[in-house]
Amino acid sequence: MAKLEVCCFGVDCALQAEKAGADRVELCAAPSEGGLTPSAGMLRQARQQLTLPVHPIIRPRGGDFCYSANEFAVICEDIALVKELGFSGLVVGILDNDGHIDMTRMRILMRLCEGMAVTFHRAFDLCHNPAIALQQLSDLGVARILTSGQQQSAEIGLGLLRELTALSCGPIIMAGAGVRLSNITKFLDAGIEELHSSASQQVGSSMRYRKAGVTMCSNSETDEFTRQSVDGVMVEAMKNVMTSHTLAVAT
Repeated sequence: MAKLEVCCFGVDCALQAEKAGADRVELCAAPSEGGLTPSAGMLRQARQQLTLPVHPIIRPRGGDFCYSANEFAVICEDIALVKELGFSGLVVGILDNDGHIDMTRMRILMRLCEGMAVTFHRAFDLCHNPAIALQQLSDLGVARILTSGQQQSAEIGLGLLRELTALSCGPIIMAGAGVRLSNITKFLDAGIEELHSSASQQVGSSMRYRKAGVTMCSNSETDEFTRQSVDGVMVEAMKNVMTSHTLAVAT
């Protein structure tokens, strides 16, 4: 049966995803950066409160995926903490400055991740050659690749996603970026086994007092009194569609 991974930016968010029937959570901080490594506190609370598989992202900063020596050292330290806490898997990815998988560093990370399922994240979508990258990641033994098919959204990249799924003899190809209830059957019909979605909505702050004209972000358009959170109803609806699709195919 196809699986739904929900991207969650906090433990409360992840608890909603679990209650709604998500198969797995990708745990992140900093949604405006596209997801960064969760804090130690968030990681510990996730291990204490959640029962479904939780895979934290290991990403020390926003921007590209070509890291300095210090940044790489931070990645290694964060992986060590995630392993020590007993997570079943994590999400990571490193490229070199020519847009290829950084095989030297990824081999080091794979040794550090022994015993955990490794998802190579959307750094794959910035790779120079997806077919070569797929082969390299297969050789490394990664469990899955999160990708939009090297397009802005997975729906636009569906052609490459289908090709990668057919080519892969190792990693699961997991479609992510713009995967939602309205287009989920397109991915299922293409034979994609795992889907990644934020399944999110904007929720308002519980604060009654609202200070106007002050923002914590350099973008003055940012609203400090709304935030992104998982929509449990949406997660449940997506899982229902996935289950119905599986049953229809089986009959």
